[in-house]
Amino acid sequence: MMNVTSGDAMLFAEEQGSGPPLVLLHPFPADHTFWAPLLPHLTSRYRVITPDLRGSGESSAGEGPATMEKHAADIDRICKFANVRKAAFAGVSIGGYILLEFWRRYPGRVAALVLSDTRATPDTPEGRAGRLKTIPEVHLHGPAAFVQSMAPKLLGETTRKNRPDVARAALTMLNRSTVAGITALQQGMAERPDSVPTLKSINVPTLIMVGDEDTLTPPSDSEMMAREISGSRMVKVPAAGHFAPFEQPQAVAKALHAFLDPLRWE
Repeated sequence: MMNVTSGDAMLFAEEQGSGPPLVLLHPFPADHTFWAPLLPHLTSRYRVITPDLRGSGESSAGEGPATMEKHAADIDRICKFANVRKAAFAGVSIGGYILLEFWRRYPGRVAALVLSDTRATPDTPEGRAGRLKTIPEVHLHGPAAFVQSMAPKLLGETTRKNRPDVARAALTMLNRSTVAGITALQQGMAERPDSVPTLKSINVPTLIMVGDEDTLTPPSDSEMMAREISGSRMVKVPAAGHFAPFEQPQAVAKALHAFLDPLRWE
């Protein structure tokens, strides 16, 4: 386990396995335990680092919006603390937003990118307004109602209908969210920049993944990124929604191994 000071936040991260470093960034409003179903498939070959993003899990939120710039600096700080010079990085949803910012600021740290169930475009005005509207509601009613409204959107229809155990595990994880964390993270995502112009600059091996039942960042968003990032490859994860690695860890592990195992980095 790691406890790392980064700016005005205290960050928590776990490290398991051995081999080339692989840093996994969870989605909102989850925490590092999002990756638990996938870890048994990865740790025999990779040194896997799973942080709690600021405002999530055991990491504090800091002051003000949790911007993509702050998140990127946090990940750089964790890499320094862990003596990781270069790593492969995977991010889901907000994790993908952060990795696009991280690429702009710290490209020398990046050996490969996996962008899962995410998008490069910023919030639309309507999306931004809807995101910010949740903040006073969470302050008034607490996180539980917000989590209950979000949960069905995060999982694919197949998971919701046929895998109640996965749905329960997801809800347990989401219910660890806090008012301070939701506020900071929603504000930060509402402010995130347009990363579409960044895509053409990405010149490291890149895998784009998306659950074929993802309605929050549908496959069309991933297809656009795949067109813009030269040499990238794209995988659709069957019977999965926005939380594809959590819902279908075996399928995602297979795709990750096919992508990462032939690569070499420190």
